[in-house]
Amino acid sequence: MRRNIFRDQGQDLTKSREDGIRQRRAGVEDIEIGRKIRTLRLERGLSQSGLADGIGLSFQQLQKYESGANRVSAGRLQRIAGLLGVPVTVFYGVPSGRAKKPDTRDEAFAYLQARGAVRVVRAYAGISSRSTKNALLVLIEALRDK
Repeated sequence: MRRNIFRDQGQDLTKSREDGIRQRRAGVEDIEIGRKIRTLRLERGLSQSGLADGIGLSFQQLQKYESGANRVSAGRLQRIAGLLGVPVTVFYGVPSGRAKKPDTRDEAFAYLQARGAVRVVRAYAGISSRSTKNALLVLIEALRDK
């Protein structure tokens, strides 16, 4: 049985599964990174398979990253950022609710997490008439208030 043990001030951080000790799991930061990957992928119109193929993964593995079930390594995150055309620092914002002063980029990611939000934004961007856009905004705001 091969054991992989790291010691930090005398405490084991990880051990093999045979030892019966819980493995490290993805945390809040990992879930936030996964959400940002998904949002950026949808903004660019990429399927999970398309992004996964571009970085040499299966779409199932990408699903695990996007859901926060698995952690994304730094090297893989760099490849994802390159394929999505963003700097890797985009993924390292403070998770919502923990910042003293909210970052508008994080707020935009939060809004785009709602189901159908990216489709609505794309459709809105495709409308050329200014009066139609204003009418749509009035309608959406009226529906929101009900």
